[in-house]
Amino acid sequence: MLAIKPLNDLSIYLNHLVKRRLWLKVLIGMILGAGLGVLLNPSTGLVSAELSENLANWLDLPGSAFMKLTQMVMIPLIFASIITGLVSNVSDDLKTFGLGLLLYFIFTTVVAISIGLLVALIFRPGKYVNQYGGFPDAEGHLPEEGAVSVFSNIPEAISNLIPANPLESILTGEMLSIVIFTIIIGVAITQLESEIARPLIRFVEAIQKICMVVVGWAMRLVPYAVFGLMAALLSRTGIEIFLGLGYYMLVVILGLVLLLLVYMLLIFVLTRKNPFTFLKNIREPQLLAFSTASSAAVMPLSMKAADEKLGVSSKISDFVIPIGATINMDGTALFQCVTVLFMAQVYGIELSFLKIIFIMVTVVSASIGTPAIPGGGVIILTTVLASSGLPAEGLLVVIGIDRILGMFRTAVNITGDLTAAVIFNKWFGGSEEVIALE
Repeated sequence: MLAIKPLNDLSIYLNHLVKRRLWLKVLIGMILGAGLGVLLNPSTGLVSAELSENLANWLDLPGSAFMKLTQMVMIPLIFASIITGLVSNVSDDLKTFGLGLLLYFIFTTVVAISIGLLVALIFRPGKYVNQYGGFPDAEGHLPEEGAVSVFSNIPEAISNLIPANPLESILTGEMLSIVIFTIIIGVAITQLESEIARPLIRFVEAIQKICMVVVGWAMRLVPYAVFGLMAALLSRTGIEIFLGLGYYMLVVILGLVLLLLVYMLLIFVLTRKNPFTFLKNIREPQLLAFSTASSAAVMPLSMKAADEKLGVSSKISDFVIPIGATINMDGTALFQCVTVLFMAQVYGIELSFLKIIFIMVTVVSASIGTPAIPGGGVIILTTVLASSGLPAEGLLVVIGIDRILGMFRTAVNITGDLTAAVIFNKWFGGSEEVIALE
């Protein structure tokens, strides 16, 4: 079998940043940015709305540069990392590994949606909204009849996952199709003779290394990007929006906290590791995910944390985390479930048990295809609402606070990916020693 360089050897460009307490710099940037953003908000009367918007545009610049740099290399990094992980795992039962990972992701997504369903039905966040102005056209809405069954298009949906034109998928950013294409190519490479496969493997290693160099450059911007993003966000977000939607936000955050506790329980039960040490070791990717609201942007740092802080074998992290960043959106699934029931409550629509099951299945399907970018959850939520027969006008109000909720759910999303990496390292990591969580 060809030797594959572990990813942590390829990410030496990030070492000095981590050793200098990147998480602390990010935390300081968040606090200072939040303070500046509140001061620059026109509602305080300190600056005019025009000046506030102009300053916000400049404050967005470091964050925009960081996001563009990471997005620029994201597709080649996913391509290289998945192939590296597949080739490294060829000595294991690859079929068992892949099927187990898929079932695990489906299981955690169902758990997330169940938590979202539970908190939404118990706390009913929609009942308070109308006291603060309500939603557009909140009166007189009835469920649309004849909503398309989620089961009717499953064969077509499965067929569409296989890209007929991979270049088109790359240009349009269809990450799930790109992942499936990469997995097919990676499995095909494992079937080649060693002499034929060797130059392809070396080429993939070079791509991975180049991507990590660019990511290393981008990581230098992180503290400034976080500062600017937080300041710009809070300078544009009016305080009054939290009055009507504050309770709804608290319900979503409560659900995310409960999901985080499930991850901690899985870490303890399945790996017998200390869940609090696990949280400590992943604080850097969590803070970056919270700041950027993009799982894809944090993926390189998540892979590095898995390798160096959690002791996960690179052959496991190279495969699990890129796929997890694309299809394992537990926090987003929970958010979508709560929001659908929230909308129904606001518009006074009673949902039957069968309709709720329909919504859960739809959310599971939709969350798998959610883009790993800021606002991706709301984009897919439009489809969920339409297929559920619910009015989508209320999304105009939710969009105002989506970035804030997106920060919380993205941090939970990458925690789920790292949890999966630790668990599958325990099951498939072989004899490599895992010491970081002891």
